[in-house]
Amino acid sequence: MQCWRGLEDIPEGWGRSVVTIGSYDGVHRGHQLIIGRAVERARELGVPSVVVTFDPHPSEVVRPGTHPPLLAPHTRRAELMTALGVDAVLILPFTAEFSQLAPTEFIAKVLVDKLHARLVIEGPNFRFGHKAAGNVTLLAELGPTYDYDVEVVDLFVSGEAGGGEPFSSTLTRRLVAEGDVGGAAEILGRPHRVEGVVVRGAQRGRDLGYPTANVETLPHTAIPADGVYAGWLTANGEVMPAAISVGTNPQFDGTERTVEAYAIDRVGLDLYGMHVAVDFLAYVRGMLKFDSIDDLLIAMAADVKRCGELIAAYERA
Repeated sequence: MQCWRGLEDIPEGWGRSVVTIGSYDGVHRGHQLIIGRAVERARELGVPSVVVTFDPHPSEVVRPGTHPPLLAPHTRRAELMTALGVDAVLILPFTAEFSQLAPTEFIAKVLVDKLHARLVIEGPNFRFGHKAAGNVTLLAELGPTYDYDVEVVDLFVSGEAGGGEPFSSTLTRRLVAEGDVGGAAEILGRPHRVEGVVVRGAQRGRDLGYPTANVETLPHTAIPADGVYAGWLTANGEVMPAAISVGTNPQFDGTERTVEAYAIDRVGLDLYGMHVAVDFLAYVRGMLKFDSIDDLLIAMAADVKRCGELIAAYERA
């Protein structure tokens, strides 16, 4: 899959294409409907499929300080879109100047002049252009003028997550923040993932017999609520069952919130400086401060046992 960072990266002579536009944070099951339809129609028409997205999130430019927690960085979104069959991803730098483009200018500059859209596929609530003044109605009205068609796909999926609310990135962020990683996984179609580089911490886990990978997460990452979780630690392409701790380490009066993953029953791992991924399967318990280190060790042993059971049951299912 090709990945372009800006309009200038689009190859000269790029032909007609099927395009869909959106933030697509998390590439959740609703997003997958739209992107999957774009891929399907592109194959039918014999042209490439292109996903257009933005960096940073538009809200940070329009309303500074409101950048939402991100469910997936752009590299992860590209991986997920590749798996869906997308041919190219265009990441547009969302600047103050870009935010001033009128909807008609956006269509002409991005969809027509650069991507030569033959078909544009969007969800019913798609908005674009200055002050989000453009919508799918305007997009369709201008189709005959610029020689493209428009198809609207209903992205609203619902299930048990969020008490039956339609699936969305906003709902997923809320569930992650509440520690409901199971609900988040229902929306995403996979466990929620946090990525980052392993850095040196206080190394108390090693001293206690449970050496953890202390993950320095990427900016604006959506991190689950404080607690202990079952999941997986992926490093160097190897996926390892893990017990994951999120919080400030109240047992030792910590103040910095961290994500630490213990690869269950693995000995001698040296992951310092390595980019890793942590996938959250299930919430196990809240973050507690115990009366003694012995009590903490008893709880940690029970946590690891419970995490192993949850992971084994999931992998058998």
